[in-house]
Amino acid sequence: MMQLHKPNSIAALVVKRIGLGVVTLLVISLLIFAGVEALPGDLAQAVLGHSATPETVAAFRKELKLDLPAHERYVAWLGAFVKGDFGNSLANRRPVAELIGWRFANTIFLAAATALIAVPVAVVLGILAALYRNTLFDRLISMATLSTISFPEFFVAYILIALLSVQMAVFPSIANVNAQMNLWQKFYAIFLPCLTLALVVIAHMMRQTRAAIINILSSPFIEMANLKGLRRLRVVVQHAFPNALSPVINVIALNLAYLVVGVVIVEVVFVYPGLGQLLVDSVSKRDIPVVQASGLIFAATYVLLNLLADVLSIVSNPRLRNPR
Repeated sequence: MMQLHKPNSIAALVVKRIGLGVVTLLVISLLIFAGVEALPGDLAQAVLGHSATPETVAAFRKELKLDLPAHERYVAWLGAFVKGDFGNSLANRRPVAELIGWRFANTIFLAAATALIAVPVAVVLGILAALYRNTLFDRLISMATLSTISFPEFFVAYILIALLSVQMAVFPSIANVNAQMNLWQKFYAIFLPCLTLALVVIAHMMRQTRAAIINILSSPFIEMANLKGLRRLRVVVQHAFPNALSPVINVIALNLAYLVVGVVIVEVVFVYPGLGQLLVDSVSKRDIPVVQASGLIFAATYVLLNLLADVLSIVSNPRLRNPR
């Protein structure tokens, strides 16, 4: 007898994924805290300088709670983070939440702009590559996508800067955005970092879309559609692609996660005022509260988007909704 898909079984799978996501975040937070603890030297002495008196260093260590055991500081830091209290920056004494807020918004804007370009292009190219499988077009697209995946992001970024910013002087090499710019000016300023990120994620999404559609094309119902004399474009778009949505949605969600957390190198190359650039600057200044908060926000975003990918896969794939 065929087993029915019960809504509570789907809810149980979603709750299980959420629980695993929370556990993963706890482990990541512990690794971030332990990594900071493992840094050599005395943080208070490094911030105040060697000219500081022992009394000043001791008072500053007490202010940073460095006189407490590590496990107590970890619990206090994690509890404050959950409440939205990220502490104050050691570099300028400003609240970390204030520093991170607009920077993270800039990172989200860069990722969203890239996704608006990359997702439609990748899906269309994947459908066309599956439609014209084993043709010259398919081989050229596969070669191009393999090339973009193989090159490091900073290499692609510098090539684009050399071509489109130095030689042709079409787009700025520094992606500087501010609140006074309108939407078009912001899109123009971030075109090169968007293009750099898009070239990487388009390759992943396009190849996964192509593979998923080709896998569906071997199904019996596709053979029946071909026997009915339907046009191949209609078979691919109306019959194969909807049934291949589960892996396609999954890879799109994973690449969106990469767009948010994998922009550090691109932001540094283009001096983009995002959270990745702030993280690098804070590491160089040894601004530990900002480093910890930025790292955990990146981790939480990545885990959340991976969780979204899992949930969408469960909802869109009956076999995952009803595992045997």
